[in-house]
Amino acid sequence: MASLCARATFSMPGKGITMHIARIARRRRLRLIVTACAAAIAAVLIPASQIASANVIRPAAAAVPRPTIVLEHGAWADSGSWDAVVRNLQRDRYTVYAPPNPLQGITYDSAYLKDFLQSITGPIVLVGHSYGGAVITNAATGDKQVKALVYIDAFAPAKGQSIAQLLAAYPGSCAAPANLNFVPFPGAPKGVADAYIKQSAFPSCMANGLPVSEARVLAATQRPLASIALGQKSGVPAWKTIPSWSVVGTADHAIPPALQLAMDQRAHARITTVHAPHLSMISDPGIVTRVILEAVRATS
Repeated sequence: MASLCARATFSMPGKGITMHIARIARRRRLRLIVTACAAAIAAVLIPASQIASANVIRPAAAAVPRPTIVLEHGAWADSGSWDAVVRNLQRDRYTVYAPPNPLQGITYDSAYLKDFLQSITGPIVLVGHSYGGAVITNAATGDKQVKALVYIDAFAPAKGQSIAQLLAAYPGSCAAPANLNFVPFPGAPKGVADAYIKQSAFPSCMANGLPVSEARVLAATQRPLASIALGQKSGVPAWKTIPSWSVVGTADHAIPPALQLAMDQRAHARITTVHAPHLSMISDPGIVTRVILEAVRATS
């Protein structure tokens, strides 16, 4: 067909009637050939266009943003208690914050943390240690950015419960009045003081299993908890609507492990136990990091 199409374009006209008739015949034949050529070309082009459209590259689905991880420390500690965990998470290229906990009571501390969370854009995994667990339980309520709660040797109170009430229900905590020093501070409400763990009691109470030299440093650098925090009642718990994980140190002397398990089971937390003291994020940062990342993966 291609050679026929090519020859048709070079036909030469003759002379006379015979040539005229021949010319008309050739024109008709040429029209037929052109029509056939057009049909042949169309038959080739149409499938090619269909193939081209089938190979159009479509944009990939938008990637889910990585969550920011916020670590809330507990009483008689500071943000430095998270140092090893922060290093682990930053090694995996997560954005991490360990803001200071004012330790002025559940009401104030939860409002403080709630405001801090609102400064973050995107999903959040919120982690609390010890008293910090009670703080995250209240601060995250109603916050749609918080995708997971992680409790590390922590309180996870229900609505209306106080820390003093929980400890009374499960005796055995070393954080008893006999092991506390109460120090007045300016502007304190009547009957409120800063509570410190006595340095003589701190190593066996908070840091059993850690090197003695390290425990002594932690005792000397502890931050006090306002005594009002022990009796304040918790509000609507965030674990009612936000999935939770927990690490329970079975050698914890500050919060009885039985109390931790009871609270975590009520919150339907995914529980990991480890033979560790109250400061498991210092003694076993790898396990604590692993559980935090489990929460990240499950909610991303």
